[in-house]
Amino acid sequence: MNVFIDSLKKLNPLSLLHNPVMFITEIGAIITTVEWIFFAKSHPAFYMQVTIWLWLTVLFANYAESVAESRNRAQAESLRRGRIDTMAHLRQKDGHFRAVSWKELKKGDIVRVAAGEIIPGDGEVIEGSASVDESSVTGESAPVIRTAGTDHSSVTGGTKLVSDQILVKIHSEPGHSFLDRMINLIENAKRAKSPNEIALTILLSGLTFIFLTVVVAMEIFGKYFQIDFSVTMLVALLVCLIPTTIAGLLSAIGIAGINRLMKKHVLAMSGQAVEAAGDVDVLLIDKTGTITVGHRRASEMALASHATVAEFARAAYFTSLHDQTDEGRSIVEYLKKHHLGHLPKDPPEFKFIPFSAETRMSGANIGQEKLRKGSVDAVVKFTGRPLPQEIAAKVKEYSEMGGTPLVVCDDQKVLGAILLKDTLKKGLTEIFGRFRKMGIRTVMVTGDNPVTAATIAKEAGVDEYLAEVSPEHKLETVKKFQKEGMMVAMTGDGVNDAPALAQANVGVAMNSGTQAAKEAGNMIDLDSHPEKLFQIIEIGKQMLMTRGSLTTFSVANDVAKYFAIIPAILMPYFPDIRALNLMGLESPESAVLSAVIFNAIIIPLLIPLAFRGVKMITDRAQVILRRNLLIYGLGGIVVPFVGIKLIDLCLNFLGAV
Repeated sequence: MNVFIDSLKKLNPLSLLHNPVMFITEIGAIITTVEWIFFAKSHPAFYMQVTIWLWLTVLFANYAESVAESRNRAQAESLRRGRIDTMAHLRQKDGHFRAVSWKELKKGDIVRVAAGEIIPGDGEVIEGSASVDESSVTGESAPVIRTAGTDHSSVTGGTKLVSDQILVKIHSEPGHSFLDRMINLIENAKRAKSPNEIALTILLSGLTFIFLTVVVAMEIFGKYFQIDFSVTMLVALLVCLIPTTIAGLLSAIGIAGINRLMKKHVLAMSGQAVEAAGDVDVLLIDKTGTITVGHRRASEMALASHATVAEFARAAYFTSLHDQTDEGRSIVEYLKKHHLGHLPKDPPEFKFIPFSAETRMSGANIGQEKLRKGSVDAVVKFTGRPLPQEIAAKVKEYSEMGGTPLVVCDDQKVLGAILLKDTLKKGLTEIFGRFRKMGIRTVMVTGDNPVTAATIAKEAGVDEYLAEVSPEHKLETVKKFQKEGMMVAMTGDGVNDAPALAQANVGVAMNSGTQAAKEAGNMIDLDSHPEKLFQIIEIGKQMLMTRGSLTTFSVANDVAKYFAIIPAILMPYFPDIRALNLMGLESPESAVLSAVIFNAIIIPLLIPLAFRGVKMITDRAQVILRRNLLIYGLGGIVVPFVGIKLIDLCLNFLGAV
């Protein structure tokens, strides 16, 4: 019922100004209404029926848009129902915590969240690590890990903490959280018109002007031959000839595209982003957190020839015991699993040395003993000695495997190396193969060294890779492709990806990533998986193909209706033209009314196709064009002939004209 009421509200001519074709249709309906009520002397039933069907044409077009909008409102209402009055434990200046409502929180506040509690607002984990249930936002039931100091520290208001306890720094004001933005975006998904849609609107307006000229010429032609065409007849002819079918479905196609993305757990910040996704030529993909899982874990260890397992395990254990990073915790887990017998049961007191960007090492001081673990260059500088030959060979092997080697040392002696290996997300090779078939070039961008980057790129199956890339370089790469006339999509999850995400035509941020990345992109992948990239581009292309297919059908419709109606209208005045009345329509009145009825009912009949979209095929543009012309072009010519003839038979059988 609400959809029908919304359709009636959209009958306001001011609300149709954005759609020139439907605006002219409504103006025509107003004119025929006036003629029917005040000036119809003969055939009043004809005037009445034409008027009613013209109004229904506009109403059906409004209905298509309203149904699409109602689907979005239903999603928004579902999210809003899931929003409860969450309590937050706000940290005071004296360090104590006070219970407040989430509505009282301000940007910059620090809150404590314990297991079983709802995270009160969008923010960044600044202390601790915990498992978070994000199903209320992503629909994914499996909890995710959020850890301070990593690219996976961003949390979303309304999600639930499953384990542990964390401190969260709030990044949004009340009413401006990610969930609030989702609700607003869903409710207001009317979209700004994209360049392609503007071009199509210009085309439709041009066709409307041409057929308006034809109808005016008909009136002048009639005056010359002393033929009195009624205003209703001319208006009906105009509405039948202008592309009302695609004009009535245009908004619904766009909104349905956004709706399909939301069902795939992708939030589009603008309709232009969905449109641009269908035209993407180059896809830049960040490695860590996008191609790979983003959690590097200890998977192998190698000893120096002069070191014992006990020495190595002890040094690796103490340098990682208080290391709260994913890597540090994974080393402790690895040692407990494989070398538990070599670990001290009661560790002595020691001073933990946290990792710093300056030293690129972490470690522990036990009395005068200095234990360290870190990058190869940092450890070589610390010890003042080159790596032992066997460790140098292992370090090279680890790098070629696509892993990150960490070297462990005791004072001036290298004890061994640890392999930290990030794993690829499943199904990537197939996904990138599908991109290649669509003609989209995939480029992996990473800050890793060229050897590691080459290995990961080969495993994932991307077309190219760029190694040792800085944030500035990523941004310049996006600009370079754009200057070459390419549409660029970029995906990432870190702060270092934000500039490039903001510059790209389609910037897809991973929901598991940082707040900066999510604010820079114009789409957010709520499931944080590269497979969504294909689905985003596929839906964008499907939206373009749906619009192109229905435009082809609509224009072919107009051509068919032109050759069906004009001969029937002119038959009484020029008997010789009867040979062109291929459909054998009974009279000018039945021909026009049949065409008007067909013109109106074809819009609701095509609404399911507009929402579902035409079948997506990954092929060359020429093949897709031939397919469209064969199916929707030929269909657009045949269907009106059949439909109008059947309606004409029904009207004459019922004596309606």
